[in-house]
Amino acid sequence: MRIAAIAWCTDIPGLQVYLFRRVSDDLAKNHMEGHTGFPALLAEWIEAGHVKINWSKNFIEFWNGSKIHLCHCQYEKDVTKYQGAQIGVLMIDELTHFTAKIYRYLRARLRLGGLKIPKKYQGMFPRALCGSNPGGIGHNWVKSAFIDGAAPMQIIEQPKTEGGMRRQYIQAKLADNPTMAESDPDYADRLDGLGNPALVKAMKDGDWNIVAGGMFDDLWSEPAHVLAPFRIPTGWRIDRSFDWGSTRPFSVGWWAEADGTEAKMPDGASRSWPRGTVFRIAEWYGWNGKPNEGLRMLATDIASEIVKKEAEMGFAGRVKPGPADSSIFDTQNGVCIADDMARRGVKWERADKGPGSRRNGWEKMRGMLSAARSVPMEAPGLLVFDTCRHFIRTVPVLPRSERDPDDVDSDAEDHVADEARYRLTQRRSSASSETLRL
Repeated sequence: MRIAAIAWCTDIPGLQVYLFRRVSDDLAKNHMEGHTGFPALLAEWIEAGHVKINWSKNFIEFWNGSKIHLCHCQYEKDVTKYQGAQIGVLMIDELTHFTAKIYRYLRARLRLGGLKIPKKYQGMFPRALCGSNPGGIGHNWVKSAFIDGAAPMQIIEQPKTEGGMRRQYIQAKLADNPTMAESDPDYADRLDGLGNPALVKAMKDGDWNIVAGGMFDDLWSEPAHVLAPFRIPTGWRIDRSFDWGSTRPFSVGWWAEADGTEAKMPDGASRSWPRGTVFRIAEWYGWNGKPNEGLRMLATDIASEIVKKEAEMGFAGRVKPGPADSSIFDTQNGVCIADDMARRGVKWERADKGPGSRRNGWEKMRGMLSAARSVPMEAPGLLVFDTCRHFIRTVPVLPRSERDPDDVDSDAEDHVADEARYRLTQRRSSASSETLRL
């Protein structure tokens, strides 16, 4: 990024490059210090007076009027500081540290404002150049936007709803960095010494399907936790949980709880699990197809759709009320969301959101994920039907909070995880006699 910024500023008089990190300390440490920082790279030109660094206003000015602005944007509310910016090149270092809302806002500031672009650069500006490791609060939206949409190196024209630009993902592996191999040949060994195979693979291979250092990645294993749907035995309890959202996604999860009796697998074999093992058997995620963006549905319409879905799945009237986000019980002008949904036939219990409930919930989930990995399973575990793609997509990659490592970063796409947490920490009566047909 630094070399590209310098090269483009040299060739294009008046170009405005904006380089972002989420916090200012990281910006300084990564781009203004060391033998590859801007001051070192530009030392000869600075000494000759061709380039000036304005340390108080955080920009680098070239002799031809081009500038590199060194910026940070920690919170979504901070984007308004750049409302009037005319950005010719947007550079974001560690994109997954940012939310999609911040990225979209900054991308909307891309414009040339009449700047003349040399012929060899025609059609290449304005542009955005981002770099990132897997992980962080933005892992899901970055993976969805850049990694899942096309093969590496393929250039895809985006629709207007995605900014209308061309998009390309360039995968980077440790093996692609010959300079690192030359200057620090033992670096790969130190990566191997991290101790977490998932983290090693993510760092060496740029594997976006693996995230390390999060709340659950050290425990999650699709072979251990994900299985094909099967018919739920008569004695197992069936219920649902709910995390409310409007501008953000809502999440509904349907659950079955084992009572110790055997279940018939799709291949005809019988299998049993410890009493209290919980299965996520179905889900409905209220998003608009973009990570962390909701449908803005009315609660009454959500309730009606839940009733419809339960009928389609074959267990109308058999689902017990489960825990829901306590905010739906808040009363305004004499009414609340929970009452509105109850009138449509969907009742809820109040989820535990008291002090310590988040930490306790994540610890409960970790414990049940850990139990599910044991062969044979001796304690109640947590298992997921392979049809529950949003649980599989969002929960395993949730990052820990930087402020509280025992909690999930609430800026991440945590709606399914919250809804699951409500269910796993809810006190339950003994399993009821119900049957689910899938």
